[in-house]
Amino acid sequence: MVYSGAGDRQPTVALLISSELQQDIFSAEVRAQLYALAHIISFSNGKPSAKDLQPLLQQSVACITGWDTPPLDDTLLDGAPQLRLIAHTAGSIRALVPPSVFERGVYVSHSNASLAEGVAEFTILQALLCLRRVCTFDRLLKEGQLWVHEPGRLLRTQTFGIVSMGSIGREVISRLKPFGCRIIAYDPYMDATELRALGAEPTDLKTLFASADIVSLHTPLLPATRGMIDAEHLALLRDGAIFLNTARAGLVDEAALLRELATGRFMAALDVFHIEPLPIDSILRTLPNVILSPHIAALTSDTLYLQGQMMVDELRRFLHGEKLQYEVRSEQFSTMA
Repeated sequence: MVYSGAGDRQPTVALLISSELQQDIFSAEVRAQLYALAHIISFSNGKPSAKDLQPLLQQSVACITGWDTPPLDDTLLDGAPQLRLIAHTAGSIRALVPPSVFERGVYVSHSNASLAEGVAEFTILQALLCLRRVCTFDRLLKEGQLWVHEPGRLLRTQTFGIVSMGSIGREVISRLKPFGCRIIAYDPYMDATELRALGAEPTDLKTLFASADIVSLHTPLLPATRGMIDAEHLALLRDGAIFLNTARAGLVDEAALLRELATGRFMAALDVFHIEPLPIDSILRTLPNVILSPHIAALTSDTLYLQGQMMVDELRRFLHGEKLQYEVRSEQFSTMA
């Protein structure tokens, strides 16, 4: 179906993102593309509230959402009888829409593919920083140590364990292959043949923790995955191993992780935390074997603009009756972040 407005009028699309975030996500060129596609309606400056959304959704055949968009719950969707597309300029959709959205005949798309690229690249960076001890050398030299030589390791010699093979896990594999390291993976939703086809050796979770030199988490945080990495898994990590988490802190037993890290027997690079921003008195800030970053793995200026471009392109496909490229299907919803 091709959407058009009444007479010569363009179809109405609600832009449900704060003006500040719009500047980060839409380049001038992409913003011009968006306004050429449809009659765009939005709200006054500031972060949108649920009350702001209802009159906009009531008029719209599609909406564009972002990180600061309030949840589009059933009450809001009940008041949006024309709505047929939600184009989300971020990755996670579970907190944005209810499962019932699909029963309403509303398409949902998101820009997770652009975020996956950023997280995968950051994951490789974390692994290399740990293997070559870059942060340690930087700190020691700045503290006045004259010249410290502690040889690191090559990524090629490592066994790299990936927990979950969604879009990010797949992107990590594609970037690991040129290094030539052994890749093992755990994903209960993917059979062994699929994992091997991607270039990973299938294994169970405990074996992965016991066998890998580097373990990287890429699992969505769901009720079934909360706390899935417990004290037993962490105790299986070999001395000198590297533990990476760019997914969600809630996947890991925090107390168990802190106990293990305090021993200094393995390194960790953590981008996510149980409380964010990370409290100033967190013990993690004091541990020399931990590299910290402020939940930034996915975020680059290139990624932000790509997120906006992807959803403007998706809106164009929708309005022209073309197949969506980044559609989220109802059967995917229960296992997605």
